[in-house]
This record gives sequence, structure tokens and C-alpha cells, in this order.
Amino acid sequence: MDVIRDDDRPELEPPILQGLGQAVPQVDPPIALRARVLESVGRRPPARLTASRPVAWQFAAAASLALAAGLTLYTGQLRGRVSLLEGELRDTRARADAADQRTAEVQRTAAGAQSAVAVLTAPDAARVDLAGQPAAPQASARAFWSRSRGLVFTAANLPPLPAGRTYQLWVVTAQAPLSAGLLTPDAQGSVNATFSTPPDIPQPVAMAVTIEPAGGVPAPTGERYLVGTL
Repeated sequence: MDVIRDDDRPELEPPILQGLGQAVPQVDPPIALRARVLESVGRRPPARLTASRPVAWQFAAAASLALAAGLTLYTGQLRGRVSLLEGELRDTRARADAADQRTAEVQRTAAGAQSAVAVLTAPDAARVDLAGQPAAPQASARAFWSRSRGLVFTAANLPPLPAGRTYQLWVVTAQAPLSAGLLTPDAQGSVNATFSTPPDIPQPVAMAVTIEPAGGVPAPTGERYLVGTL
């Protein structure tokens, strides 16, 4: 049996293919079908472009709005907390200031009481009773003086001071009156005061209270309200 090689095979393919193409009758598609296909292809948008982009943008916008709302709420809470803490801090400082003032007042009162006790118990303490003068006939006072420890002065029924005026206490010596200090009566005209006096002060012979300009003066100029002799 002879074997037919590829090189010996007759060239039949092109005529056969041509014959198959001519064996089937040629039919053109309807014009309407062609128009519908083209129209549907032209109108249909890409599925991913029309669906995914709007969804992504909407999600991002919603997330941004939620974040902004959360930040606004959190910021408002923080501001409220800060305001509350600032108010508590102000109250605490006010209470601390009031406590400091009260403490200072108590310390001054305690110091004055200790000084008064020191004068009253001094072995050289001298007592002086002061009587009201024509300007204040109902007024009265008493003083205790110690050269080493100072002066304690109490008064009652002093008239109210005019504006811009003050009471001034004088230690009268043989040489000249010396100012012991200023007096500030309460609403009832009472005074309780303690003063330091120089240890080298000349021997007093009397004490007096006059009314003087606010701030006091080096030497008495006003009318006498109280006078007492040792």
C-alpha cells in the first residue's frame, strides 16, 4: 500500500471551501433588526460605570457627614465639660480666698488679743480713764499703757465720723503730744485697739482723742472728744 505524503496530497481545500460557501443561499438581515441592535448598543451604558461610582460617592459623603456630626457632638461635650470645670475652679478659688481672708482675720484677732493680754499683765501697766468732752459728752474710754509692751485702748459711744475725718489717739507728754494711732469706731461707736509705743517715750501725763483729717496729722489740730490724765 502506498503512503500518501503531505507533499503528494492534491490541493483540494480552496475549491472545497469555495463550494461550501456557494452551496448556502445568501440572506441579508432585515434592516429593522440591524437598527434595533445598533440602538441598543448605543444606549446601554457600561454597568460598572453607572452603578459603582454613584454608590461609592454616596458612601463617602455619608461617612463624611457622620464623622462631622460626631466631631460636632464631641466638641460640644468637651466645651460643656471645660465650662463646668472652669466654674468649679472659680468656686474653689473663691472658697480658698474666703478661707484665706478668714484665716488672716483670725490671725490678726489672735495677735491683737495676745498683745492686749501682754499689756494688761505687764508689771508696769498704768491705767488711764478718759472722759467725754463737750463734743461727745456720752463718750468714755479706758487705756492701759506699758512702756515695755505697748498700749491697749477701749472706747464707747463715740459719735459717727463725718466724711473725710478720723479719730486720732494722743499720748501727751510734758514735751509734746505724740500720736499713738488712728481709731476706727464700729457702728455703735465702740473701739478696741492695741498700739505699739516707743520704749523711750517720755513719761506720759495724759491721753486724748481728737478728730482730724483722714490719714491723721503729726500734731493735734481738731476738737478734743476724750481726755484723761495719768
